Amino acid sequence: MGYKILVTNDDGYEAKGLLSLVKALRELEGVEVTVVAPANEKSACGHSLTIIRPLRFIGVEDNFFKLDDGTPSDCVYLALSTIFVDTKPDLLISGINRGSNMGEDITYSGTAAGAMEGVLHDIPSIAISQVMDFTDPDGDFTLAQETIKKLVLKIKDGSFPLPEREFLNVNIPPDIDSSDNKDAKILITYAGYRLYANDSHLHRNPRGEEYYWLGLHPLNFSARIGNEGISDYEAIRDGNISITPIHLDMSAYKSMNRLKEWIEK
Repeated sequence: MGYKILVTNDDGYEAKGLLSLVKALRELEGVEVTVVAPANEKSACGHSLTIIRPLRFIGVEDNFFKLDDGTPSDCVYLALSTIFVDTKPDLLISGINRGSNMGEDITYSGTAAGAMEGVLHDIPSIAISQVMDFTDPDGDFTLAQETIKKLVLKIKDGSFPLPEREFLNVNIPPDIDSSDNKDAKILITYAGYRLYANDSHLHRNPRGEEYYWLGLHPLNFSARIGNEGISDYEAIRDGNISITPIHLDMSAYKSMNRLKEWIEK
């Protein structure tokens, strides 16, 4: 039996990043790839499950399915309860996302959510994203492909480096010029501090009714005070590959004693 990898994403089953990921993985010897991806783009859907309407698998090709109006979490959840009933996949990979997933953006990310759902089911999981200029309709995923193959082989031939309920969040630097990335280093980082701004755009339809588009925030980050090492954004800014270990326990342990003292006053 081969090494089984389940692939999903949040950009939809036709996204170039997903297809680039599948192509790279299928070049690896002894690897069996199964794809279950959303039928439509689900960017920024977070870790949502669809529980108010039925979902439907649609076969695209062998071992490649789209989930009608499903989220990345739906894709993983249903794949594990239908396709992988007897044997879990050895690894789950979500991506390659078109755009970054750094800092608190991880909480919005459907790409990260696919990996979150994987580790909830005790499956080693990776989320991988390609930082890029959104004016580029295609993008170059070459470095992301090379990186994910290195990581998969390291895991396949060794072990997954994290404990349960933790996943790898990988961000690849922009593909301004492929030659710029030839010396990119893999750096272990923490999630940076994302600086947000209100970027909503008011429009009117032909009947004069108002509607809004939420815009893309510029990538503004800062380091977290008191943290050692470098943030994911700093690694990307310097043209390097960022790998951040992410865990699902969001308890603010450092604040527990303070909260206890406050409640007892």
